[in-house]
Amino acid sequence: MKILFKSANIYPITSKPFKGDLLIEDGKIKELGENIKTQADKIIDIEGKYIFPGFVDAHSHIGVFEEGVGMSYQDGNEMTDPNTAQVRVIDAFYPEDAAIKRALEGGVTTVMVVPGSANPIGGQGAILKFKSKIVDEMVIKEPAGLKMAMGENPKRVYGSQSKLPATRLGSVAVIREYFLKVKNYMKKKEKEDFNEFDLKMEIGEKVLKREIPARIHAHRADDILTAIRLSEEFGFDLVVEHATEAYKVVDYIKEKNIPLVLGPLFGFRTKLELKDMSFEALRIINEKGILAGLMCDHPVLHLEHANVQAALGMRYGAKEEDLLKMLTINPAKILRIDNRVGSLEPGKDADIVIWNYHPFDIKAKAESVYIEGKKVL
Repeated sequence: MKILFKSANIYPITSKPFKGDLLIEDGKIKELGENIKTQADKIIDIEGKYIFPGFVDAHSHIGVFEEGVGMSYQDGNEMTDPNTAQVRVIDAFYPEDAAIKRALEGGVTTVMVVPGSANPIGGQGAILKFKSKIVDEMVIKEPAGLKMAMGENPKRVYGSQSKLPATRLGSVAVIREYFLKVKNYMKKKEKEDFNEFDLKMEIGEKVLKREIPARIHAHRADDILTAIRLSEEFGFDLVVEHATEAYKVVDYIKEKNIPLVLGPLFGFRTKLELKDMSFEALRIINEKGILAGLMCDHPVLHLEHANVQAALGMRYGAKEEDLLKMLTINPAKILRIDNRVGSLEPGKDADIVIWNYHPFDIKAKAESVYIEGKKVL
């Protein structure tokens, strides 16, 4: 199946925008250019409209904190043990979540779904595309990261139960003790008669072998530095989630080459560790050349409005080009799937969104969405 889109304003992201055509074939991007000549099964003239790659959100709870169903259907936090490394979001993800269609209407096609931040070690995340109603058909990679958290959330959840961890000290101790146990477990596995497999230890082994990263929730600058310290102590790859005060220690983060998934920034400062939240962070972090994506933390900010949040960054001095990358190629790189998504390039998945206006225009709406060449909206 070959589809040719004609006369669009095309934003490849990794190269300069231009007016021209885009050809997709068998679910992949075949060619971009001006006045492409080819025999196509379908030719769609979209004169004056815009083609962007599908947006990528590298930190979401869509499908596990469902929309419009109340607390009884919320499966994002297993708040019964500070360490629930063995749980997997795909075992609770609900493809019928009403929020998914609205996310597509906002141009979002790929997400990293992670457990919530109640536990110091919350569980295993997965990278999904909104292309099916069957979760197994949506998966790009699973497990794709081990979610952890420090700061106020674990303190609140377990402090209210008068059990460890009630402090930052306790949260980090839980994580450190876990990885020490994982290291011992890995040594035991080297023995020929080993048969004591442990799901908690198995996923930790993947982290220590750098097969998947640790995705550590950290808002305050000191928590960010603690996450970096842990990553160096145990030698695992780290992505800092939220990174609200990263702009305060930006040179250190740059020196350590730590990727960030920032946000959400468009909302109410709901707790003390958000008091210094600032849209200025987008400009500061991009000017330093740090690899950073921009998250909605759905359902905190609805995925449908990912473009609106990013556009607001321009009010505070961030460049349009940088903000677009934070919605596309940057999170794709952080998720290690930039060979497939995040930009419009030949050979990549045909995940494309047709907008009536530039997505940073408040009037913009995603009119059509294709994932791997199949129209899903």
